[in-house]
Order: sequence, then C-alpha cells, then structure tokens
Amino acid sequence: MAKKETITVQGTEIVLFSKEKEDYVSLTDMAKHKNAEATGVVISHWMSTRYTIKFMGIWEQIHNPIFNVTEFGNIKNESGDNGFVLTSKQWIERTRAVGIVAKPGRYNGGTFAHRDIAFEFASWLSPEFKFYLIKEFQRLKEEETKSKSIEWNLQRTLSKINYRIHTDAIKEHIIPLLVTKEQISYVYANEADLLNVALFGKTAKQWRDANPDEQGNIRDAAALEQLVVLSNMESINALLIQQGLPQSQRIVQLNNVAITQMKSLMENKGIKLLKEK
Repeated sequence: MAKKETITVQGTEIVLFSKEKEDYVSLTDMAKHKNAEATGVVISHWMSTRYTIKFMGIWEQIHNPIFNVTEFGNIKNESGDNGFVLTSKQWIERTRAVGIVAKPGRYNGGTFAHRDIAFEFASWLSPEFKFYLIKEFQRLKEEETKSKSIEWNLQRTLSKINYRIHTDAIKEHIIPLLVTKEQISYVYANEADLLNVALFGKTAKQWRDANPDEQGNIRDAAALEQLVVLSNMESINALLIQQGLPQSQRIVQLNNVAITQMKSLMENKGIKLLKEK
C-alpha cells in the first residue's frame, strides 16, 4: 500500500491511498462535509439506496472476478423493503467486494472507495462538492505526473553521463599517448613534476619559463577540471608506487588517466550545466 496523500475540498481534508496502482478515497472524510458527527450513518444511507447498490454491483462485475453476483442480487432485492440498511462491512462480507475497503484504526481508518465509486458518493453529497473534489484530485495527479517526469529526466541525465564516461573510457584505449618518448624516459626530480607532465605536458619549471609574468605556479593557473583530475591522479600514483612501477611506466598510465578523465569532464553537457549555476 502506497504512502497516503491528502486533498482539501471545501475545507474538508480527505485522505487518499493507492492499492494495486488504483486510487482509493476516504468516504469517511467526505461524509464529514454532510455530518461530521455521524459519518457512518451518512455512508450507510447512501449505500442503502437502490441506485447506489446497482452502480456498485456493475462496477464490481467489471473489475472484480470473485464478486458474488448471487448475493448481489439478493441485496438488490432487499433494497426495496422498508427499513433496509446496508453498511460497508455487510456489503464487503456478503459480496466479496473490492471497490469498498473498510480500514481499521482510530486515525487512519474508515471506509474508502475506489475513485469511481467515491465520485458517485460525492454526487450524492453535493454536485458542488463533487466538482471541487474532481478538480483537487486532478490537480494532485498532475503534480504526481510532473514529479515523476522530473525524476525520469534526472535519471535519464545521470544515465547519459554514466554512459558517456563509459564510452569515453573505451575510446581512450585507441588514442595515442600525448607524452613523448623523451618524457617517458626522463627521470623527474620529484613526483609532483611527474604528475604535472602527465596532466599539463610540462614541468613546473618549464611552465614558469614559458610564463614569466604570471604569478603563482602551474597548479594555481589550472582549471577546476584539471584540479579534480590531478587529485585523482595523486591517489592513483601512490598506488602505482606501492606496486613498484618505475616512473617511465607510471607516467604513461597517469597520462592515460588524465586524457580519459579530462575528456569526460570537458565534453559532458551535464557537468557544464553544473558549472554554470
């Protein structure tokens, strides 16, 4: 049973819930619009009319394969007698009806009906009440549809992002390495410059020599995406060092990581949208 929802119709709060993907509305809450002190009597009076019995019987025959048609006929015949009274409990027990549901409980209990039947009850209460009930019900359904649409679009966007990263990773296996043979064979003075070459294509000194008027260092001038990738590369490099790989092998692997992650970040539209906010 899905989470309960509420709508307010002409000042009356009405509970709804879903059962097997079908919407049920509280007749008990609706009856408060007519008589808040005797909701059970209000519902019973409505259910005891011959028209209501015939309507509920038709609904059950269409939607309920285990509906007791014979007992329904008996009830319909009895409805012509003076003093005939039918309660929701009697209707359910005698006919195995599913369009009416009796829920126990002081706060969340009461008599509920499938929306088709609930709208008929609303007509009996008041045409005006039925009109506003339908309007509020439609508003709620439209909000639910809109919410599901937003959630679907979000899931679709995330799926696209994951798919793009995955396909980009596959593509990177055939892209030539950007590091040169000289860089691969060169032994760098420190691990920081190894990462600089793998990501930026130059050491910190080479960057300073090429940018004498710039303040700070090569990493101060880096873009946000480069800093994100650099952080990932530091962790990966630590792992490669533990595995005993020499610099000439590590720079190749780190360069591959830099190419793959940078292209995924720079080309992904979803990431660009986040940056613009």
